[in-house]
Amino acid sequence: MNDNEQQVLQLRPEAALALLVERVRHMLTTYEGRIAIGLAGGPGVGKSTLAVKLVEALNATTPDLAAYVPMDGFHMRHAKLESLGTVKDKGAPHTFEGAVFAEFLAGVKAATLQVSGPGYSREIEDVVIDAFVVPAGARVLVVEGNYLLLANAPWWQVRPLLDLAVFIDLPRDTVKARLLARHAEHGLFTAERNRQHVERVDLANYDLVKRSRGRADIAIDLLTEH
Repeated sequence: MNDNEQQVLQLRPEAALALLVERVRHMLTTYEGRIAIGLAGGPGVGKSTLAVKLVEALNATTPDLAAYVPMDGFHMRHAKLESLGTVKDKGAPHTFEGAVFAEFLAGVKAATLQVSGPGYSREIEDVVIDAFVVPAGARVLVVEGNYLLLANAPWWQVRPLLDLAVFIDLPRDTVKARLLARHAEHGLFTAERNRQHVERVDLANYDLVKRSRGRADIAIDLLTEH
């Protein structure tokens, strides 16, 4: 699918979900084995919500057909970031175990037994093990993360593993408001710290990820109220 011209759409979230469900079901009739659907985009655009809903929709008709595989579980552990002196950059590409994530995804695509993987908890701002499970019979991996389509090392290893790459986008101002609310949700940091982090890290990541939009098969500009 990578050789096709990119499809660009403006859709409400429910329409985007319906489109992806239909596309995946069609792919299941033409692909053999396990397929990986990548939902990429900047922080705060709604990727994880859409990914979870896609898994739920696919599993509603065929239990364990699909599994959610988030990139966030491959954050470097907080203790490692402290040792490297990069805690202030947390969330940037270099604060992830990108090569480990690519290796994990390749392994899961080829696996025939149940596999578990790590997640990320915003309540503790750190990685948690065995946060998700890919059942042995799952045919669809719904992979979600900011950096799935980056072309630089080590992230370039991810794009070839995706059988369908979808870029999710929202306006920058909407993203900024969402991120400020997200960081404040658990009360772990001051409002000033959250503002600085969003401005210096999150929005910089949003701008970086935006430049990878052209590597997707489908680009969806979500139409939302907020």
